[in-house]
Amino acid sequence: MPVISTCMRKSAALLASAAGIVAIGAAIAPSAASADTPQAIAASIVPADQLASFDQIVSHESGWNVTATNPSSGAYGLGQALPGNKMASAGADWQTNASTQIKWTYDYMNSRYGSPNQAWAYWQVHHNY
Repeated sequence: MPVISTCMRKSAALLASAAGIVAIGAAIAPSAASADTPQAIAASIVPADQLASFDQIVSHESGWNVTATNPSSGAYGLGQALPGNKMASAGADWQTNASTQIKWTYDYMNSRYGSPNQAWAYWQVHHNY
């Protein structure tokens, strides 16, 4: 009988530990809502080998804030388009839609620099792109 009782206590302890790990994992792991963050949208648009560079530029330029506005120049959005309404070429919802802004910014990096990686190389030297 003591062996069964000991086994049951160990099993209960293991289950409690596993439940704690699952709870911690749920707190750390992104929720389903995070799939709608600008970063997650960018990951679905920008190729993986270009994503880190894209992220660096957008992080520096706007902090991933869709409505970021430069008080000096008026540059707007994730990629700091100047003027912001340039992004209308990617969609009428350019002022508020992260996906539209990401598509425009990605296209801009490709057309002006050849790729986000090349845009980031430029940014590191000039602190703008």
